[in-house]
This record gives sequence, structure tokens and C-alpha cells, in this order.
Amino acid sequence: MHNRSRTKSGKSHEVAVIGAGFAGLAAASVLAESGNKVTVFEKNTGIGGRARTFSQDGFLFDMGPSWYWMPDVYDSFFALFGKTTSDFYELKKLDPGFAVIFENEVMDIPADYDAVCALFESIETGSGAKLRKFIAEGEFKYMVGMNDMVYKPGHSVTEFFSFKLFKDALKLQLFTSFSKHVRQYFKDPRLLALIEFPVLFLGAMPKDTPALYSLMNFAGLKQGTFYPMGGFGKVAESFKKIAEDAGVSVLTAQNIEKFDITSGSISHLHTKNSSIKTDAVIGSADYHHIEQHLLDENYRTYDEDYWENRTFAPSCLLFYLGVNKKIDKLRHHNLFFDENFDQHAVEIYKDKKWPKSPLFYVCCPSKTDPSVAPEGSENLFVLMPIAIGLADPDVIRETYFNVLMERLEKFAGENIRSHVVFKKSYSVSDFISDYNAFKGNAYGLANTLMQTAIFKPKLKSSKVRNLFYAGQLTVPGPGVPPSIISGRIAATELQKYLNTKS
Repeated sequence: MHNRSRTKSGKSHEVAVIGAGFAGLAAASVLAESGNKVTVFEKNTGIGGRARTFSQDGFLFDMGPSWYWMPDVYDSFFALFGKTTSDFYELKKLDPGFAVIFENEVMDIPADYDAVCALFESIETGSGAKLRKFIAEGEFKYMVGMNDMVYKPGHSVTEFFSFKLFKDALKLQLFTSFSKHVRQYFKDPRLLALIEFPVLFLGAMPKDTPALYSLMNFAGLKQGTFYPMGGFGKVAESFKKIAEDAGVSVLTAQNIEKFDITSGSISHLHTKNSSIKTDAVIGSADYHHIEQHLLDENYRTYDEDYWENRTFAPSCLLFYLGVNKKIDKLRHHNLFFDENFDQHAVEIYKDKKWPKSPLFYVCCPSKTDPSVAPEGSENLFVLMPIAIGLADPDVIRETYFNVLMERLEKFAGENIRSHVVFKKSYSVSDFISDYNAFKGNAYGLANTLMQTAIFKPKLKSSKVRNLFYAGQLTVPGPGVPPSIISGRIAATELQKYLNTKS
């Protein structure tokens, strides 16, 4: 695709993309490569969306994504432009991939898959062989899902009507609960927690999530966990570079405030100071925000009740900490499962309240990457999943800071709080102000059956002819790889529309 070509008619169209996250930059790059004149409008001062970075006192903090799974999705995107991942950053496979901290023990998850199976076997007799079977199923789901299903636009059920896909869909276990599926293989609560954690962090109770999502366990336990040296910001920068090399103009600090719609199509976008003519728009900012705040009611596909009745993945309370000493016991990725998993899940998804005894996650990239902290220091990213829509005043944030740090210090066996030289918190109200995120969600819509594939908010507006959506609130779902794929699909669908217009 890296040989630039004009659109079918030879005409170049003006396309506007709202949002410079992974979905927006991916969509912009694909559309520019097809010969369109593409401009990305980003409301914040930096690119990357939730994968923004900031620097302070010699520390470089990734503000959002920190798990690099599904490396093939990044590889596939770069290959569209004749590039490889290594053209942009060095990818390091972590060993251990991550650690899970239980009440009285730490479980390191090795990079080597055979060693992971041996670890399972040492905890529960027979579970090594069961894990191989479970992951083989997950791998099948991943291959079918990633090759045949995930790049479909989700317009209607007919996309999935080929006999092969229908037959494969039965094997994908869309109608089996993830929780039930896992319990057919494993009994030990530690193994269950290890298998179920990606579901908790990316949306929905395990019992409400289709068993299809065991494909994530294949990604995490067999493909492995990677880290882009220099941090996730390097990945965002690589997407910006590809976009600009393809001819995209990326404008920051440009908040789109309204659309002009003529004969059912957007003709102009308005920022505070300017009016921009356009032939088509991809909205990769928050879907709800675009519909409810940029479109008049008669042009909205979904009303407010629709959004109120969706199941959202969590928001989170985050702390970015600079610590002026090394913390020996921490690994790069640390999952604290020293409290009750089920109770915290209920508090996120059902009761929607601040958790009593939360699980949490600590990322310490300075274990792998000396560039993100001054010598002799640690860079910590502490994340606690919470329900969306909670009030998050400083007093609540501070209370939880001390709850989490107490448990972290107990695990580390040393004082950390008195060595914190930089601290910044980030939570629900920040997600709203920075990303216009509906109720401060961090990860989009939960992966429930009724919110999978064709049941997600549509990629194409049903009321505005030249408006398409990308990002974590539409197909295929939350996370960086799905957002990249979402941008690619949206661009392909918009190009089809432009071709018919020419």
C-alpha cells in the first residue's frame, strides 16, 4: 500500500479526522495513502489520545496503555506502509511477562510458554495439559477472530453468513460464559484469577463475557508481553510519523465544537476560530460526545437512554509517581490480587461504588528502561479499576493512595511514600475533561455478548451520510490493537463511500 495512489476517480477528497489517538492516526494514514487530503484535529496539545506522555523532574510517564500484547496487529499496520516495527522502536519481550501478587505468594509468569505450563502444573495437578488445550482453543479464536472477523465493519449480521465463518463462530464460543468456560479447566483460585484478570481490567464480569475472549489469554500467556523501549509514547509517535509521511496534517489544540450539515452530509467543521470545509469525517473521539454535543438531535443514531443502558468497561484511579530509590521486589508489571476478585468486580459493574478492598496494578517501566527515570530512581504507574461516573474529589483520591501504597509497601518490605518526589493523580473527572469520555470511562464498552461485533455502536452514522466512527466505543472494541484495527476499518468504509461519490 505504500505506493501512493489517487482515489478511483483520480480526485482527492478533503477528509477530517477528529482525535489523534491510535484509531484516528491509523484511519488518517490509510485515507491519505489512498490519495485523500487528510487533516487530524486533536483537542489536546499532544498526540496519542490516552497514550499521551508527560515529563517531570527527569521522569517520563506514559499516561495510559502499558501492556503491549498482540504484536502482529502493530506489525500488520506498519507493513501497509512498507515499514516494520523495528523501524520505529525496539520491542523487548519481558521475562517474567508479569507477576501476580496474592496474599502470601508471588507468581511470576515466565516468557517461555512451556515454563508457564509447568507453573500451572506445579499449582494444580493436571492443569499443565489443560492449559495447553485451553490456550490452543484461545489461539484458534485469535486466528479466526483476527483474520476473518475482527476486520469486518459490523454493519449487519450478513457479514458473518459464510458457512465457514458460521461453523467457526460456534467454535468461538460466543454464547458460552468466560467464567464457566475457565472453570471447566481450572479449580485453584489463583489460576482462575490469573486467567480472568484481562477480562476484569477490560470490561465486564467474567460471567457476562463470552468465552471468545480467551483469545486474550493466548495473547498474554503464549505470544507474551512486550515493551516498546522508550515507552508507549514511542508507539504513538510512530503512528504520527507514518501519518505525516503519508501527507496527513496533524493539528493539536484544535477542539471541534460543531458541524454544519447540508442535505444530510457534514459540509463544515467549526473550531473556536475557524470553519473548515470537508467531504467526510471520521470521529475517533468519544462517540457519545460527538453524537450528543456536535450533532443536533435529529442527526443522532443513538439517544441518551441508549448510552445510559450500555455496560461500560471500567474507569480507573491512576497515580504517576517518581520515587528517588530502587524498589527491589517490583517487577515491570505487577498485579495485586491480594483481595477478593469477585467483590471488586461487583463494585465496578453492578454496585458502581468506590471499592472496599480493591485489586490494583503497578507498572514499573524503569525496571526495563533506564530512559524513563533518573539513575537510581523508579517510575511507577499505579492503576485501580473503578466504576464509571463516580465523583473523584482529592480527598477520595488521597484516601485510596494511602490504601494502595500501604499494600505496595507491605509487599515491597520497605517504605516508599517518603521517597515519592513527584506525584500526580488522574481519574474520572480527568478522563471527562481531557477526552470527553462518557462518565469518565477509560476503556470504552465492556466485552459482553450484546456488545460484541454487530451489537456495538455502528461504525457508520445512520443519519449523516459522510460521518464514520472509529475507536474503542465502536467495532472491534477496547484496547490499543482493536483501536488500530478500528481506524483501518473506518478508513476502508469511508473510502468506499468516497468512491461512490466521485
